[in-house]
Amino acid sequence: MLSQLMVLFGFFSLVLVAVYWVNRAVVLFDRLIADGHSAAVFLEFTALSLPSVIALVLPMASFAAAVYVTNRLMVDSELTVVQATGYSPWRLSRPVLMFGLIVAVMMSALTHFLVPASVAQLKEREVEISGSVSARLLREGTFLHPGPGVTFFIREITPEGELRDVYLSDRRRDDREVTYTAERAYVGQADEGPRLVMVSGLAQTLRTDTRTLSTTIFKDFTYDISNLIVQNQNLNLRPRHLPTWDMITRPQEMADMVSVPLARINEELHGRFQQALLGLVAALIGFSTLLTGSFSRFGVGRQIVVAIFLLVVVKLVESAVTDPTRNNAMLWPLVYLPSLVGLVMAGIVLHLAARPFRQPRKAAAAEVSA
Repeated sequence: MLSQLMVLFGFFSLVLVAVYWVNRAVVLFDRLIADGHSAAVFLEFTALSLPSVIALVLPMASFAAAVYVTNRLMVDSELTVVQATGYSPWRLSRPVLMFGLIVAVMMSALTHFLVPASVAQLKEREVEISGSVSARLLREGTFLHPGPGVTFFIREITPEGELRDVYLSDRRRDDREVTYTAERAYVGQADEGPRLVMVSGLAQTLRTDTRTLSTTIFKDFTYDISNLIVQNQNLNLRPRHLPTWDMITRPQEMADMVSVPLARINEELHGRFQQALLGLVAALIGFSTLLTGSFSRFGVGRQIVVAIFLLVVVKLVESAVTDPTRNNAMLWPLVYLPSLVGLVMAGIVLHLAARPFRQPRKAAAAEVSA
């Protein structure tokens, strides 16, 4: 049974990860490619988002695997035969418990190591590309709007990096509009930020109050383009970027680093352990709920609905304890309440599933042979 659970768990994990990953990749593709970034940057971002996606779907995959395997064993009457030989639901749940512990170990590796490292690297890369001059401005044949009131156009970019036939319109000031055109231009880096050096061009200044136009012909002109790069990201760290070991050994220091209360650090730390337990809880709920049903030609659809409802209850409890644990550092044990509630519900359902064993085993065996 354990081998079947692991095989189906791998299958459902692959399917769910593919679905979630594709949805996230579409959003990243629209955002990154639209900003002019290369396919390599897109692939890097999707790869860095993969650990978070896997951690999200593993509990669902464990639940689906437990439900599928249990349903198949019931349809093939294998569970009925095994129960007739004296195996109680508690004993039958041992492989599922072992399976849930394996899933919890995998979830722990994700929540404590892979996910924090990947989201921290993803945050760093987002900050880097948000200020990329080449991605924001250096696209030929396209009218770009890198900032409010600014329009930029390049007819051609040579292999040597020379910009030809450059058009730049600056309408950020209310009293005037300035339009620059140049035959050639170059992008350079100064201590204060990137600069656009235009050669052999014309500057046209329109005074909006007097509606007068003045023109200036220049041989070369340097324009500050650092303020055109609108950075949507910042370097502020969040608790989910911090390593687990640092939050265990230096909680107050980590709270000061990310400028959050200590309660928020405790909630994030214990939430990682709690998230790992959800795989175990989901598997036990799926297995125990299906055991309450007997063999039927109409399947176990009702039991599956009940199992899903129990998982919803677990998530509701998780939502209910989030705000108190984030506001009070002493309430961190409440983080584990969803898993405790799930284990208690699984135990109650297993107890209900064991009640049919009050009938004589000979009678049950006679029903199976009939």
